[in-house]
Amino acid sequence: MTGKEILDHLNSPASTDLFTSLYGAEEVDAVRQRYRRLIEELQDLPREDFPETSGELRVFSVPGRTELGGNHTDHNRGKVLAASIQLDAVAVVAPRKDKQVFFRSVGHSDVKIDISDLSMREDEKGHADSLIRGIAAEFAAQGTPVGGFTANASNLVLSGSGLSSSAAIEVLFAKIFDNLYSDGKRSALELAKMGQKAENIYFGKPCGLMDQTACASGGVVAIDFEDFQNPRVKGMNFDPAAIDLALCIVNTRGSHADLTPDYAAIPAEMKAVAAFFGKTVLRELDEETLMTRLPELRKAVGDRAVLRALHFFSENRRVEDMLMVVQKLKALPVEAMGMFLTLVEESGDSSWELLQNIYSPRNPAEQGMTLALALTKNFLGGEGACRVHGGGFAGTIQVYVPMERLEDYRKLMEGIFGEGTLTVLRIRQLGAVEVFA
Repeated sequence: MTGKEILDHLNSPASTDLFTSLYGAEEVDAVRQRYRRLIEELQDLPREDFPETSGELRVFSVPGRTELGGNHTDHNRGKVLAASIQLDAVAVVAPRKDKQVFFRSVGHSDVKIDISDLSMREDEKGHADSLIRGIAAEFAAQGTPVGGFTANASNLVLSGSGLSSSAAIEVLFAKIFDNLYSDGKRSALELAKMGQKAENIYFGKPCGLMDQTACASGGVVAIDFEDFQNPRVKGMNFDPAAIDLALCIVNTRGSHADLTPDYAAIPAEMKAVAAFFGKTVLRELDEETLMTRLPELRKAVGDRAVLRALHFFSENRRVEDMLMVVQKLKALPVEAMGMFLTLVEESGDSSWELLQNIYSPRNPAEQGMTLALALTKNFLGGEGACRVHGGGFAGTIQVYVPMERLEDYRKLMEGIFGEGTLTVLRIRQLGAVEVFA
């Protein structure tokens, strides 16, 4: 479609239905304005950034994701329950006939690279250039040479909130290349792997595959990482809003500075427990075996490592229990949702008590998440549930709040942590997509 055709199409009933499914009915007007602005800004780019093309424009959207269960289990080949959300990265794209990529994203510096050279560059590590080059290199390695594009993007996935803003961008690049130059034939998992590989090798940051998989897949997905290279991904039908529960995150606005050692210690300590038994990761071990040598293990790895291993085993079981409960939701919605919320609370308590990722032990004076969880439990009085969200130590908590109490809860949290700290999430059924295709 041309830019004019897309602009004309934005107000059509078909677009209304599509935007409602992606973002919710209350956001349709704002979404139209967002798309219109991106298209018009792209068309106004200087000719050196937006050279002559066929006039065709393509629009792509990739959602962020939220973790519903399985806190810090993926790196030890565990199980996770995650969902894509309405907050997304959108790009309006013009295919090019050369090998140049121009990528503009609101709030970020422009990216201009030549992908005729796909070699890794040390000076690009940590920058978006490396992700584009790394994903293009993976396409080439798979026998699909890719060309350039010009894109104008907007990423509304909140940064630093555990919603996987970076993974959404990685999958966005992979989806653009795949649809422009490979007929969009790759699966969500294949796109996720490309994003992960580019982040690991070209960007220079170790990461698992959970974030990219959830962003690419759409809806609620159960992911089993027993085979780390080929995880099992199963879609689930689950939406707390269907029974009047708001799924929220609260950003306590704690500093993420200097938390790398805290994050790194969790997988390292879990793997130290596994190594004591001659294993690589905890998934290769069972809890009963661990308990038989507990006195020796404590001396070898320390009590915190043992506690974190116990969290892994219990959290893996909880994800399985969550899946069984979700399957009962249609027949027994109220009863099953009560069971689900109990499991959410248990997950949160396990992270708090065993995993110990609610605050940094190196900075005990800053405990925003601890405070938010304590106040939330008191506010809910057993009516909803709450847990840590994402990596922990600082940042966000996840909360299920009865709809009729949402605004009171918002006032409580924003009165303490500041305006705009509460975000209501909506589960989105579509993962990485080309809009209007």
